[in-house]
Amino acid sequence: MDMAAAIDPFADARNRMVDSQIRPNNVTDPRILTAMRTIPRERFLPAALAPLAYADDEVKLGNGRVLMKPMLTARLIQLISPAAGERALVVAAGVGYGAAVLAACGVRVTALEEDEALLAVARTALATISPGVTVVAGALAAGWPAEAPYDIVLIEGAVAVPPPAIVVQLRQEAGRLVTVIRGATGPGHAVLGEATQAGLQMRPEFDCATPPIPALLPAPAFTF
Repeated sequence: MDMAAAIDPFADARNRMVDSQIRPNNVTDPRILTAMRTIPRERFLPAALAPLAYADDEVKLGNGRVLMKPMLTARLIQLISPAAGERALVVAAGVGYGAAVLAACGVRVTALEEDEALLAVARTALATISPGVTVVAGALAAGWPAEAPYDIVLIEGAVAVPPPAIVVQLRQEAGRLVTVIRGATGPGHAVLGEATQAGLQMRPEFDCATPPIPALLPAPAFTF
């Protein structure tokens, strides 16, 4: 067996993921490419799911939650144009992989999650792989006002509309939010929102598909 493969059996899969999934989809930020070549994505999954870490698909984590496709994670982070030293909130951080990639861009990251099983995975992985990430537990729709204002908010999954409590935690005139907006039908689209005095100004950037975040689904409307 090749010595490098024995030390890191996923190294080749990691490089193939970047070369076949990430770079062909217009991801050019060298920080993101380097992070995704080096961060062991398999460590952010339960052992039984580790073989799926580098597939071009989301990984189902249970309770309606997924680890987004590598390509979508990369494109959303590039879309937000992170600058070193900025403060970021990752909402629905799940197992923590997206937070680790964002932190590798030099951003100070707070990762918010409410699912205890996902939190356990994220805390274990991030403690050794990206110890600068702060992992917090709380209701996703409430954001994390204790660390606000944020220059960046990344919502990892699809929503019908960004929760208002999260939007107001953006830094005025400088804060940016990225997520996937998905209506009742259709695949959805990635959006970039900018905090202005008139509110969050959002514009669609590219079509994409990822499951909605159950905790952020609109409450069912009462009908007669």
